[in-house]
Amino acid sequence: MPMTEIKGREEMERLIKEEPLVLFYISRPACGVCTALKPKVSALAADYEGLKVFYVDLDKDESVAGQFSLFTIPGILVYVQGKEWIREARYISIDQLQAKLDRIREMRGG
Repeated sequence: MPMTEIKGREEMERLIKEEPLVLFYISRPACGVCTALKPKVSALAADYEGLKVFYVDLDKDESVAGQFSLFTIPGILVYVQGKEWIREARYISIDQLQAKLDRIREMRGG
């Protein structure tokens, strides 16, 4: 499932409440590292059934950074049943992210 771009903070807050398992990829289009990492995160997330993946462009809603205490990009936030389980920023290891997502999958029984 490809990343769906959302408008910003209010939509993020709604999705955290409504979706049982959600990943937010937060960056800016001008960030080269962010642009290179985005398809890798999207491909990894496709392996996790039930994981909804969303892209947040900080150029469109800068309040996301303050509301979610994200001080560097790219940023990845994963919420399970409305609670933050994963927070990664700047130097993101796909292998470490995969291991953390695997743990969530094991805990959820799948």
